[in-house]
Amino acid sequence: MNKNVFIALLHHPVYNKDGDIITTTVTNYDLHDISRAAKTYGIQKYYVVNQLKSQQSLVKRMRDYWTSGFGSDYNNTRHQAFKVMEISDKLEDVISDIKKMTDQEPILVTTSAQSSKETISYAKIKKEINKNNNAYLIIFGTGWGLSKEIIEQSDYLLEPITGNTNYNHLSVRSAASIILDRLLS
Repeated sequence: MNKNVFIALLHHPVYNKDGDIITTTVTNYDLHDISRAAKTYGIQKYYVVNQLKSQQSLVKRMRDYWTSGFGSDYNNTRHQAFKVMEISDKLEDVISDIKKMTDQEPILVTTSAQSSKETISYAKIKKEINKNNNAYLIIFGTGWGLSKEIIEQSDYLLEPITGNTNYNHLSVRSAASIILDRLLS
């Protein structure tokens, strides 16, 4: 199995429900649940990307609580999960960090709940991830989804997750768990 898989949760640039580019705030559940999924599926790093210093401070405080001191002693499994989480200003910094760690440009895989003709199936990208040791960065968006610019700079756009109804508005933490299971189990 490929050990060079990374994930990023972008809070900017993402859309609001009116189609404007915004920066979303950090959600406590996303930090906990996506960290736990990342650890479960062997993700090297889970990047929380938000350029607002107040939001970075919040994430850092929560991560530090669970990785040192009382939180670490109280819940070792949470400690392990939060150790994979990093905080970053922007996607370019994440890409640069991965290049430093792996000596390669990561293959960017974006996610979206919107249908598009130019998507790749889970089976195809899973096969590609498993056949080589390239670095992959799976990018999740908050709000109403990743900006068009982020999707256009990616190498692949994953097909949306669909259920057996027309409703398609999963939380990002639910989508991240489903996607990681489909790609890495």
